[in-house]
Amino acid sequence: MFKYLNKDLPASVVVFFVALPLCLGIALASGAPLFSGLIAGIVGGIVVGSLSGSSLGVSGPAAGLAVIVLSAIASLGKYEYFLVAVVIGGALQILLGLLKAGVIGYYFPSSVIKGMLAGIGIIIFLKQFSVAFGLSDDYEFFHYNIGTMLNNIVIAWENLSFGTLAITIISIGIMIFWSSVLEKKHQIFKIIPGPLVAVLVGVFYKLFIDDSSLLGISDSNLVSVPVPDNLSDFLNQFTFPDFSIITSTEVWVVGFTIAVVASLETLLSVEATDKLDPRKRVTPTNRELLAQGTGNMLSGFIGGLPITQVIVRSSANIQSGGRTKMSAILHAIWLLLAVVFIPDLLNLIPLAVLAGVLFIVGFKLAKPSLFVSMFKLGKKQYLPFIVTVLGIVLSDLLTGIGLGLLVGLTIVLINSFKNSHFLHTKEDEKGEDKFIKMTLAEEVTFFNKGAILNSLNNIEPNTNLEIDIRKSQFLDYDILEILQDFAIKAKNNNIEITIISDLGEFKNPSSYSKFFNINSEY
Repeated sequence: MFKYLNKDLPASVVVFFVALPLCLGIALASGAPLFSGLIAGIVGGIVVGSLSGSSLGVSGPAAGLAVIVLSAIASLGKYEYFLVAVVIGGALQILLGLLKAGVIGYYFPSSVIKGMLAGIGIIIFLKQFSVAFGLSDDYEFFHYNIGTMLNNIVIAWENLSFGTLAITIISIGIMIFWSSVLEKKHQIFKIIPGPLVAVLVGVFYKLFIDDSSLLGISDSNLVSVPVPDNLSDFLNQFTFPDFSIITSTEVWVVGFTIAVVASLETLLSVEATDKLDPRKRVTPTNRELLAQGTGNMLSGFIGGLPITQVIVRSSANIQSGGRTKMSAILHAIWLLLAVVFIPDLLNLIPLAVLAGVLFIVGFKLAKPSLFVSMFKLGKKQYLPFIVTVLGIVLSDLLTGIGLGLLVGLTIVLINSFKNSHFLHTKEDEKGEDKFIKMTLAEEVTFFNKGAILNSLNNIEPNTNLEIDIRKSQFLDYDILEILQDFAIKAKNNNIEITIISDLGEFKNPSSYSKFFNINSEY
């Protein structure tokens, strides 16, 4: 890991500057103590980075889990109870790794995953308006009732802090200008991340603008991490889980949700990071689940947020020239040193800057071009996507994912129903004898019973029916029963049946089940 330190060291500094505002911002979006985001970033880098088989992946608190954390803390009633769910989630991830469940991510449709991220992005985006206006975290800026929402907006405007709104707009403007203009001008602007510049501008704004002026920012609208006087004070900052709730069904549901969503986000990030890796190294997914589970258990034990591998930090690591996992480990060491030695400086960061960072994060997760591209892919992709988005925004994460999966499964069943067989009808030259050829699909299951039965029932008397099974690798027994029942009807209606297989043609076999059992390859 020390062989490429000349490349990993500068890359780790860039990742640190990207991670610092994100750790604080995601904790803010999660309704958790800001220090918890830093803990997750430190554990994600040092512990997960050391145990993981990923060379370039960087782990820490993820925006995709912010909505789950926010609702879970509220429903469980205490942050210490929520930490129990984080520990449970980590233990379940370790179990998934031991059960070789690293392929689990491949069984979720990409449309549902994209819908999940887009829905989370919308919620993160909407949640930042109260911070941008300088209101309390629990202020309901948006409401499903239009009248209530308009009233809330009027109240928000009356209590508006012009200073926080100004620095939010300035921060967003800096990050957009930095990424869309300056990064294209010179390599130095790619090395120095825009969010860090926004943070520094926010700190200088706080230092030089009088709090009592119209554009001032009050201390209540600043980052607030504890400032330790000594090692003992530093250790007292950590929060520990209250395991008295361990028998509660609700905390286990939250833990299971964290395990599933964190694992999915991690596996998707792993896949994306491996594709971006110039050396095309492949991350062992089961080992990654074990590493993430260990990190989440430790993070939960000492008061941190849930952890996943994060594509934003991972891609920053790759773009900065990182070569080994040492860059991820080092970035966490810089986070730890910042918490220990410069907490006063961190406490000068306006929350509005973090809101600006999260506005950008939320927009990137749910950018309009994503909705357009999904719509262009057709209803088979767009319907599960939009149902997932609406379910998450209007209800909760699990409901949205469940509805999206249900719609996706329904579409698969409908397609399976339609594609079970192909019918071709023709008549002889005199128009006296009618021929129908039914070609069965490669796999025909009980899902296809209705479609096949409907086609057979519509065959008219005095017809020659050919059933071509040369492409079929699997025929469900339910289909054989349908064919057997139809054979009886065929005799009564003067329908001659011919089975076409690789072994030859068989006219009116007396027993379909006997025929298919003898020719077991079918």
